[in-house]
Amino acid sequence: MVDWRNVALGAIRGAATGPTVTYGLISLCCAVFLVSPVSGLNPSYGTGDALLSAQSAYFERWGVIPAELMSGDPGTLLTPFTALFVSGNWLHLLGNMLFLYVFGAMAEERLGQIEFLLFYTATGYLALCAYAAANAGSDQTLVGASGAISGVLGAFLFLFPRARVTSLFPFLFFLPLRFPAWIVLIFWFALQWLAASGAGSGGPGVAYLAHLVGFGAGFLYAWGRFGRRARVNSSAAATEGESKP
Repeated sequence: MVDWRNVALGAIRGAATGPTVTYGLISLCCAVFLVSPVSGLNPSYGTGDALLSAQSAYFERWGVIPAELMSGDPGTLLTPFTALFVSGNWLHLLGNMLFLYVFGAMAEERLGQIEFLLFYTATGYLALCAYAAANAGSDQTLVGASGAISGVLGAFLFLFPRARVTSLFPFLFFLPLRFPAWIVLIFWFALQWLAASGAGSGGPGVAYLAHLVGFGAGFLYAWGRFGRRARVNSSAAATEGESKP
């Protein structure tokens, strides 16, 4: 877990107009979730079996079904895009939005608003398609912005490797400790890798491969886009978001 106040608020202070795209994406994902049957707050979907049926139909309509996407049906090509704005439950939504809020502001400041939006969408689309290709026979619906947010994490690792973030690690008794971003994000990547390889004990239905693909794509994009010229090496400057490209 990351102390978003130390990182995101500092990034906002350094941005000329603020992370409007990051805020917009968070707002859109939250709005879509609240009006959907998944939130359980929209009375028009009913309760009990009717609500469960509506949730199932909702995921099938807007999510990615690998077997259908890989079948070549043109009608399914938009589903990786729509799936980016669909969340599986409250925990899924809040976890994703927290990470986007923490790391998205500084990444948006460096990339610029339009490029950040295109980058976010493209990495998310690629991550979902990669997962679908690796599980081409699956009919399990895939939803969520995790692949796109993983891309933001990958870009953040390249651009702000020494930005210090406060993290809580279970094996350290959840003590709040400050580490450079490269330690936190590489540790996160290792956990995703172990889970994707079957060595972890992650929960069901988590597309770890999409996380890995998104993270790798984000890191490579930042590396190709900026090289070493715009890389922030000062821990203090990166944390406060005051360094300029």
